[in-house]
Amino acid sequence: MKIIAVANQKGGVGKTTTSVNLAACLADRGARILLIDLDPQANATSGLGFPPIEGQSIYGALIGQGTIAEKVIPTRWPHLWLIPGDLELAGAEIEVARAEDHLTRLRTALQPLRDDAPFDFILLDCPPSLGILMTNALAAADELLVPLQCEYFALEGLSKISQVVQQIRDCGANPDLTIGGVLMTMFMRNNLAMQVISEVQSHFGEVIFKTVVPRSVRLAEAPSHGQPILEYEPGGLGTAAYKALASEFLARHPVAGVV
Repeated sequence: MKIIAVANQKGGVGKTTTSVNLAACLADRGARILLIDLDPQANATSGLGFPPIEGQSIYGALIGQGTIAEKVIPTRWPHLWLIPGDLELAGAEIEVARAEDHLTRLRTALQPLRDDAPFDFILLDCPPSLGILMTNALAAADELLVPLQCEYFALEGLSKISQVVQQIRDCGANPDLTIGGVLMTMFMRNNLAMQVISEVQSHFGEVIFKTVVPRSVRLAEAPSHGQPILEYEPGGLGTAAYKALASEFLARHPVAGVV
């Protein structure tokens, strides 16, 4: 089982869109997926058609009350499970920060799932900040998937998140953490987008996914209907992109019996 943090401290880059749609496309292929919504805004939760469910987030597990396994709920897709987000998670930023093991609370809470391996992948949808929840996700993850908007400021954001990854390694919270993938999102065919992609490729090479997610009105609409793009527009460009991403992802992380 692998734990993948989907993170970028910059908002509006397609992070939650990627978390929800990659999870759905991997589950559609037969992989067993747990999506954990770490964002107090709970956008990944609503993106799968769930309202915030009081007391069902990982908040309790982070402060030592209950286990993560108790928070897992099934979705209407056979191979996809969810731990919802809710506003309680905002309190974790304060309460967990007071603890001596504040960086590794999530890593410790997830260890029983690592041991039992009921899922093939756990995707952590991180909030758009460099706070306690995101750093906990980085300390718990095997690798980081970074959605990156095809614009100039994205390069600055990637530099910052690379620094955070190095800090997480250096402090000993997760010395094996790597940036496992960079996904270019909101792509429009123009000179700036091509320059940004070229610049990212020059620094990260094979880490970049060949799949590029286009800017799409349908992708933006789907969450308001509580549906992944695979369900909302099965034949659309967004669905094609995330299906291709799932194929690339599985090529990097093969799962027995999943093709």
